[in-house]
Amino acid sequence: MVTLITGAASGLGWAMAQHWFRAGHSLVLADINVEALTNRRAELGNDKRVHVTKVDVTQTADLERLIAETEQAFGQLDLLVNNAGITHRSPAATTSPDVFRKVMAVDFQGPVELTQLALPLLEKSHGSIICIGSMAGWMPVPGRAGYCAAKSALTQFFEVLRFELEPKGIHLLMVYPSFLDTPIEQNALGADGSKASHARSTVGSMASAADMAAMIGLALTGRKPWLLPEPLSRFGSLLWRIAPRLYLRAVRKKFAGDIPA
Repeated sequence: MVTLITGAASGLGWAMAQHWFRAGHSLVLADINVEALTNRRAELGNDKRVHVTKVDVTQTADLERLIAETEQAFGQLDLLVNNAGITHRSPAATTSPDVFRKVMAVDFQGPVELTQLALPLLEKSHGSIICIGSMAGWMPVPGRAGYCAAKSALTQFFEVLRFELEPKGIHLLMVYPSFLDTPIEQNALGADGSKASHARSTVGSMASAADMAAMIGLALTGRKPWLLPEPLSRFGSLLWRIAPRLYLRAVRKKFAGDIPA
């Protein structure tokens, strides 16, 4: 079993890498942080089953090279995990368009292009695709307009693609975590593209990356189409649909620090 994971050097990506390494998978770990990747490979004992490579998911040439290296290293691809992501914490009206472009490129365009490139290998193996979405793609979260838009676009694209993949025997699992204890929020962009200066607001408890990776592994084994792990997030999504005024009242209070006066 050959598994390719983007954003694999930290957070949920690294947790999934460890999970599937223990399960006996061969791994292709891609990340923009090559030093962290090298350290991660060492943590896995520099095993021959692990190939690491520096990849910027916004660059088509990097994505083409990633698929070529996967085929050269292992001759096949059974599982593609679109995990690399970036977010921001900033008011929509005053955020630089460059921030929105970067978030959309990493969270939407990158997974779309990589998946298109990987499909020939996945068709041969009748493999699987996992996309790490977000509940923010289903309901508005203050201070994260670009992130919400990107994750919404990701969901819509891959749900349409699901129809095309089914006759080819390719399985798609969409994962919708809410608040995870991972570096994505620690590295969130501010309005000008530098690191956000204020702490994030959260709802409910924060899940660990390791626990989420285990849940994703079980959902994949069961060939589930969707994974919505947290009951509170599911409730929030339902509330947005059936009582939007109540939902907005709640998030205004909870995310007051992310909303401009």
